[in-house]
Amino acid sequence: MKYLLPTILIISLLIPLACKDAPKMAASEPEVDTKKNLPPNERFMELFEQVQLNKIFPDGKTFVDCTPKFNTDVILSNYHAEKSKPDFDLSAFVLRHFDEPKKYASGFKADTSNSVVEHINNLWPILTRQPDGSNPGTLIELPNEYIVPGGRFGEIYYWDSYFTMLGLQAAGKTEMIENMVKNFAYIIDQVGFIPNGNRTYFLTRSQPPFFARMVQLLAEQKGDQVLVDFLPQLTKEHNYWMDGLDKVTAENSTYKKVVRLPNGNILNRYWDKGDFPRAESYKEDIETIKESERPDKQVFSDLRAACESGWDFSSRWFADPMKLHTIETTEIIPVDLNALLYNLEMALAKGYDLAKDTEKSSLYQQKAAQRKAALIQFCWNEDIGYFSDYHFFKQKHTAIPSLAGMYPLTFQMATPDQAKKSAKFVADNFLMPGGVVSTLSDNHQQWDYPNGWAPLQWMTIEGLRHYGHTELATTIKDRWIALNTKVYKNTGKLVEKYNVVDLSLEAGGGEYPVQDGFGWTNGVLLKLITEE
Repeated sequence: MKYLLPTILIISLLIPLACKDAPKMAASEPEVDTKKNLPPNERFMELFEQVQLNKIFPDGKTFVDCTPKFNTDVILSNYHAEKSKPDFDLSAFVLRHFDEPKKYASGFKADTSNSVVEHINNLWPILTRQPDGSNPGTLIELPNEYIVPGGRFGEIYYWDSYFTMLGLQAAGKTEMIENMVKNFAYIIDQVGFIPNGNRTYFLTRSQPPFFARMVQLLAEQKGDQVLVDFLPQLTKEHNYWMDGLDKVTAENSTYKKVVRLPNGNILNRYWDKGDFPRAESYKEDIETIKESERPDKQVFSDLRAACESGWDFSSRWFADPMKLHTIETTEIIPVDLNALLYNLEMALAKGYDLAKDTEKSSLYQQKAAQRKAALIQFCWNEDIGYFSDYHFFKQKHTAIPSLAGMYPLTFQMATPDQAKKSAKFVADNFLMPGGVVSTLSDNHQQWDYPNGWAPLQWMTIEGLRHYGHTELATTIKDRWIALNTKVYKNTGKLVEKYNVVDLSLEAGGGEYPVQDGFGWTNGVLLKLITEE
């Protein structure tokens, strides 16, 4: 197969997990399934490719989340024995050899006579998953219970979880917050970073680094000792994002996620180890490269890096805002990523100060100060009065303003004048009847106009409040609550994203239908409704 993930990569990442919790095989299968920890494209090879390219399931994520009923070698042996028969039915073969993902909410029916707060609190048990046992599929086992987003997303997701935790905080569910933070600490210890989600096919990338925010949220509930308790994992998180700092030079300015800018400043980019199609969106990625004249591996790399950003997909990453195949994520310094890493460095500085390690505290304080200065130098766009992503190959700001530009306000990196100009820019451009829109590009991508997303509402509202722009923050809050509540009353659903421009229409775009559930929508909405 042309686009297989190198076996050694996934095995090396999963060895600690496999050694800790070796799977127990059924009596009919005395031999351990040595291929269990491979991602599905590497594990099932031609069978995987045929299932995905022939769209045996409408959503490519379904097959990679299926649970094999038999040892991998048994399934492959049966496939090769049967595939050339005239009456071979691939769909029937798959259903005989795999169990489809469990539909946890299939029996749940919303009662719209309940308030939206009651509805959210009724959803917590539906979205809760218990500690995982040995799993023959792609799920990576976690030791504590956790909340999933819902819909097609039946596993934990990294950045989603912070916004879900805001709702858990509002609901008084501190124990669940702690369980989820401990799960993320566990997986950092096992594989060295927090993957996109707890699936084997996500082990090539992370997501926006919100772990420090999660620890800070838990510290609000349990005290600052929490920062000390999780210092080892916070440090590993920082090491992961800064891996290769010693390798970047004026001649070779990038290594993994690290970028050295012309004046010697260091900032970060999104980057994925893989340069092959995503297992969960294999057919879609193959179709995308057919439209591109660039090398396949570069396009795959940029698609995957956009997935690490969480904004999959958005004109933020496109050379031509209307064309996905022009994606160039790895050439861009994202303002949101670097603001999050600033927060991580500040959390480390405080944690080491509390631990009485003044040398390390000073080191991270210095790193944070350097990052803040570099972010303002390269990402503040005085021409429009707003923070912008920076295209470091072209050495200029990108042309796509987005709500990622509000992150420096959220983490109080901006000057009062920059915050004032940013607030005006948001009010003039992003404010819509249902809240704030992600970007101003109407291109049918899900992270673009006319869609609004819960995490971006929260980060924008929080950033505005830090600088005293409370009237605008309240307007966004009220419009978002009203839209979420209206949709809930009309449909019985809280969904992943909303059309904030035309309140009579559903959100659209992306590689899959709008999902119901929905973890971060529930979390942000409950936090906004119940805050004092």
